[in-house]
Amino acid sequence: MQIYANNEVNLKIYELDLPRWVDFEKLFGERGACDGCWCMSWRLKRSDFERQKGKENRSAMRTLVEQNMKTGVLAYIDNEPIGWCAVAPREDYLRLENSRVLKRIDNEQVWSVTCFFISKSFRRKGISLELLKGVIKYCEINNVKIIEGYPGVPYGEQVPDAFEWTGIPSAFEKAGFVEVERRSKSKPIMRYCTVHAKNGTT
Repeated sequence: MQIYANNEVNLKIYELDLPRWVDFEKLFGERGACDGCWCMSWRLKRSDFERQKGKENRSAMRTLVEQNMKTGVLAYIDNEPIGWCAVAPREDYLRLENSRVLKRIDNEQVWSVTCFFISKSFRRKGISLELLKGVIKYCEINNVKIIEGYPGVPYGEQVPDAFEWTGIPSAFEKAGFVEVERRSKSKPIMRYCTVHAKNGTT
């Protein structure tokens, strides 16, 4: 299902489902995006994640998709997969739930944006913002009231791309997120309230 489109750059965003798994694999490549992660880092205890880096993480992610679990969205330009953003109910992310810095700020039901991965040739071109716009539409479709993000504050002008995998505050701000908590200098908690929350609907 198409979630979002920007016709000016021929960009389209879709939910990751089983028919699009091959595109997810193509985007992530042999390294599974980063050192065999396959976007499983937030979902597992650190020891389990380290133990199953690579093929086992890939298999675990595929199982989630096969089970129709919410995992995230893929961005395409000219029908080629060029970007990924992980978003799912916060409780699906074990390490997030156990984090001291990013612990829950209240008992509200939220979905969490935990990871971006963008093809090298499309980085620093505003794709993160486009992905966030897609995430907002995706969450509205799923009747989600609150979306959380945990971007990292850049520590300099030339921060390696690998250090920006949770996004940067400016992209979230442009998408309409606001900072609601900060327990670490470099890791704010940001939120976006969807149209359902604004209209008081469920």
